[in-house]
Amino acid sequence: MKLKIAAIRSGSDPVGELPGGSFHRWLETPLTCPKCDVTYNLAVEWEQAIDRFFPENSRALINLLKKAIIMGHAGDHQVAHFETAGVVVKSFPATKK
Repeated sequence: MKLKIAAIRSGSDPVGELPGGSFHRWLETPLTCPKCDVTYNLAVEWEQAIDRFFPENSRALINLLKKAIIMGHAGDHQVAHFETAGVVVKSFPATKK
């Protein structure tokens, strides 16, 4: 089972689907943009989050999400939802209301 982590901008709903599984765990430490005050909460499938190797397996994916958030600063953080897919980060722009 591949590890997927979703980063959802605080104050917004997930635009894409959350990682598989019926229960999700929201990680305690959100990712923040170092240039402004925008934060993204991290969600992962429960079974993967409680695995004892999760800290080691998730490190590279969390770094990818951090880079995507930093790059999103140039676009005024219009992306409300990022999700890892292997070594690729999918981005879902915020829906217009």
